[in-house]
Amino acid sequence: MPTALQVHNRLLEFYGKPEWRNPLPPLDELVSTILSQNTNDTNRDKAFDALRKRYPTWEAVRDAPEEDVIAAIRVAGLANQKGPRIQGVLRQITAERGTLDLDFLRELPPEDVRAWLTRFKGVGPKTAAIVMCFSLGMPAFPVDTHVYRVTGRLGLRPPKMSVEKAHAYLEKQFPPDAYYAAHLNLIRLGREICTARRPRCAACPLRDVCPYAAQTTESE
Repeated sequence: MPTALQVHNRLLEFYGKPEWRNPLPPLDELVSTILSQNTNDTNRDKAFDALRKRYPTWEAVRDAPEEDVIAAIRVAGLANQKGPRIQGVLRQITAERGTLDLDFLRELPPEDVRAWLTRFKGVGPKTAAIVMCFSLGMPAFPVDTHVYRVTGRLGLRPPKMSVEKAHAYLEKQFPPDAYYAAHLNLIRLGREICTARRPRCAACPLRDVCPYAAQTTESE
């Protein structure tokens, strides 16, 4: 069974150091991540761009008629949930802070940032971790469906551990300076090779240390 560091180093050798898009401001990242829930990156980006095109400021999104926000983000799916959720977050931030600016989070300790973000309805550990890792440059390890599946097959987490608990657990397995690259490379592995159905174990750079691949080979 491999260690998290072994997995990280193998994937760096296989894929190289990944680079995501340019960092968004924290509030933009928060809204984008809410839009990303249960959809793909393309539809998330289409919905985000449509929202920003229709409403030039987050204040305008906050104050818009709910049905208009829902219509603007429909391409992302679950718009009837995501629209009110985004507006609710924007209103709560305004009520607490007096302004729609999350740059103050940069001055807080990471655990305080995580606690502050996850108080909002619809903002769970993954959404908070994405904002922290990709916008604020803070140590956090987001666990999406691909990361959860791949780390389970590799034995990097207990098999029955929930997604919510996997965030804190996997943060302890990987070194903090590896979070960004490991997260992105694990997602790529999950999308391209270690797929939910019919994983291509023969093409995997971790096949010789992966318990799942060993079981698959034995059953063939």
